[in-house]
Amino acid sequence: MAEEIIPIPNLSLPQHLFTLISPTLVQLHENARKQLLEGIKADKMSPYYKLVTSAGAITSDSALLESMEKDNEEELKKLDERLAEAEKQEGESEISDALKARANHLTRIGDKEGAVAAQKLALEKTPGLGSRIDIVLTLIRLGFFFGDNGLITENLPKAERFIEEGGDWDRRNRLKVYRGLHMISIRQLKAGGALLLDALSTFTATELTTYNDFVALTIIINALTLKRVDLKKRLIAAPEVISVLPEIPILGDLLNNLYDCHYAKFFVALATLEQTYLLPSRLLSPHTRYYVREMRILAYSQLLESYRSLTLESLSGAFGVSVEFVDSELSRFIANGRLHCTIDKVHGIVETTRPSLKNAQYDKVIKQGDVLLNSIQRLSKVLY
Repeated sequence: MAEEIIPIPNLSLPQHLFTLISPTLVQLHENARKQLLEGIKADKMSPYYKLVTSAGAITSDSALLESMEKDNEEELKKLDERLAEAEKQEGESEISDALKARANHLTRIGDKEGAVAAQKLALEKTPGLGSRIDIVLTLIRLGFFFGDNGLITENLPKAERFIEEGGDWDRRNRLKVYRGLHMISIRQLKAGGALLLDALSTFTATELTTYNDFVALTIIINALTLKRVDLKKRLIAAPEVISVLPEIPILGDLLNNLYDCHYAKFFVALATLEQTYLLPSRLLSPHTRYYVREMRILAYSQLLESYRSLTLESLSGAFGVSVEFVDSELSRFIANGRLHCTIDKVHGIVETTRPSLKNAQYDKVIKQGDVLLNSIQRLSKVLY
């Protein structure tokens, strides 16, 4: 059985900080400021407090800072004494526990340099595979907390290697969520979405995100990447999704209207999602324009696949927008090779130009044949 994962550092705080430093989210600033300050006080995060106040997100309170620093110094002194005693009189297990306690304290208070160094030292001195996995996962969370992609990419392969050496079921499932979040952050949405979907029924990684936020993220990403038949089977009909949708109705609107081909309602849901969920999210905000564009292309493609030709007027009616808007947007997507159709502006008709399936299969066979022939030629050189 896996040890309980300590939810440090508190990953809700960077989201509150993101909200505070985003001028477009001014209506959310008051609550974010309150939540950020409460979280900092709860874990006595004096190093992180200095970082936040220097960024101008909240006003510095010297008395509060002094109080937190004093408490942290006293706690660190106790932990150092405990470590010294363990090194002097006790065994490997006790030394490991003392090192982990010291590293976790520095992680909790948001001392990035100190925490990373202490966790790496604890990793060196900790014998148990399960505990080593937990330490590496903590290092990845530090990377998420501080937006340090290098720290994440350095430690994800370590976690995967340890899991393969003998990680238990719980840690294996947690790692899927860690990998999924990282892939989404670097816009590998299909791979990231697949990992989140795999973890949907077994989610336990509450040290990373709340259950509702995890399900919401799984819906958002997979609505874009899943085929229509899988959208119904793996998302819309999933018990985990059904249980959460009443609390996040906008996601139900997005999913169901896309699946049911109610495109005007889908466009409204997508616009609402952009303002209420994507732009305010620290994780999703950098990908908002990309996501909205790809979802629109998906909807256009889905409708166009059903017809040989459509009038611009009927298209604009289906999507609840003007003819001029549809004309302009389709023209852009066609020019970029994202939609397979042509626009006859004289007659106001959009005609689909699907790539021939036989041609595509022929090209695939030719490419695979070339690869095979090259491999045979290389092999013959080695043999003779």
